[in-house]
Amino acid sequence: MTERADAVTQTQIDRDVCRLAHRFTQQLDAHVRRVADDLALTPAQVVALRELSDPITARELANRMVCEASNATFVLDRLEQQGLIERRPHPTDRRAKEVVLTPAGERRRIDVLERLNTHSPLAALSPAQQQSLCELLQTLIA
Repeated sequence: MTERADAVTQTQIDRDVCRLAHRFTQQLDAHVRRVADDLALTPAQVVALRELSDPITARELANRMVCEASNATFVLDRLEQQGLIERRPHPTDRRAKEVVLTPAGERRRIDVLERLNTHSPLAALSPAQQQSLCELLQTLIA
């Protein structure tokens, strides 16, 4: 194969990967929106609850949610108003607050996780394939 043909083939592969990744992201986003609608939450609240597996700061949550800290704070304010989280002094950083799920928040998080796992776009893959995909994506974003 010539250098030009190799470049054309690589361009096609790049385009296909970008198109497929975009479509898959749209499917994931639509799935999160359906779960949010079912639970009377916003999509951002669903993502926040998914990511609140342990006590973390708002900044750490923003990193996990891939958003600005001010956006995460807005979401946390709403979750706090709903009694799903509380903010506590951070155990080692006097300047920071730690976000912790309340018992109601723990129950809501379980509902979110169960619904996210039901009919997930990832369900088309076996657990081993999901692990491989995760490893490939980690390689790409590293």
